[in-house]
Amino acid sequence: MRVLGIETSCDETGVALYDTERGLLADALYSQVAMHADFGGVVPELASRDHVRRLLPLIEQVLDEAGIGRDGIDAIAYTAGPGLIGALMVGAATAHGLARALEVPVLGVHHMEGHLLAPMLEPSPPEFPFVALLVSGGHTQLIDVTALGDYRLLGESVDDAAGEAFDKVAKMLGLSYPGGPAVAELANRGDPTRLRFPRPMTDRPGLDFSFSGLKTHTLTALRALDAGGELDDQARADVARAFEEAVVDTLIIKCRRALEHSARSRLVAAGGVSANRRLRERLEPGLRKSVANAQVFYPRGSFCTDNGAMIAYAGALRLAAGEHDPAGPRLTARWPLESLAAPARERIS
Repeated sequence: MRVLGIETSCDETGVALYDTERGLLADALYSQVAMHADFGGVVPELASRDHVRRLLPLIEQVLDEAGIGRDGIDAIAYTAGPGLIGALMVGAATAHGLARALEVPVLGVHHMEGHLLAPMLEPSPPEFPFVALLVSGGHTQLIDVTALGDYRLLGESVDDAAGEAFDKVAKMLGLSYPGGPAVAELANRGDPTRLRFPRPMTDRPGLDFSFSGLKTHTLTALRALDAGGELDDQARADVARAFEEAVVDTLIIKCRRALEHSARSRLVAAGGVSANRRLRERLEPGLRKSVANAQVFYPRGSFCTDNGAMIAYAGALRLAAGEHDPAGPRLTARWPLESLAAPARERIS
């Protein structure tokens, strides 16, 4: 079965074609980062309009790359939520219109389930069960994953997501959008011994996160350096390094607790922040301090951010189980991952 995947939840237009026998045949992505950079964040109306401009040409590009005509599409999956409702509508309307024209099934997919399953597209995918760290601009969650659709929330951010905190700190430092890569690049020039920021909510039990206080601590540190006449380029780099170190340490500590709590040894790290180099270098060694044989699985860098491949893959699993949209598009701006149901296992091919 060949599944066309369409992702339009925010500021990236992603399209991919996945074959359940041959794997990923082609994928393409258009990022709106340059357009939104002038505003310091995503402008929903602009995002929706750009998806309208980019989506159909990307579909044609993917089909051409795969060497397959429209009549070779067996099913279509699209992101139904969570996300910006206007952006979601573009993908959903396109998916349903194309599916009706081709007389093929169509299915709305949960955006975060796509991220959670993205490492399955790699040559050495994880096996169920595992704990998933979903860490991006909009989410920071720990999920116990027993099987497809069998998810239990272990902990989440009570305020800012980790990626959101990176973006806000980038603004404090006068860096460009998106903030995560910009802060990480500046942090590479920072002195790790000059400043130490708190590791929020690690001094108490539990698996929830909070990055709002860390953001405030960063602003206070910058103001203190400025008041003392010390806020030069090196000081900014030192602040970026201290902030990044605090986020990475916090994620490692919470992930280690989650593996211990659930008696798992496998961790999937997905979402935009999972591409952070320092996190990737230190996460598995940090877990192995208390979890024997701990393994961490990541998607490739290009699949950490939003993409069509993860939607095509997640959709293929559920479409193969017989799921499909019974009528028109179903869109949900807010959609708890743990509310998903597992498909009928015996029907999954």
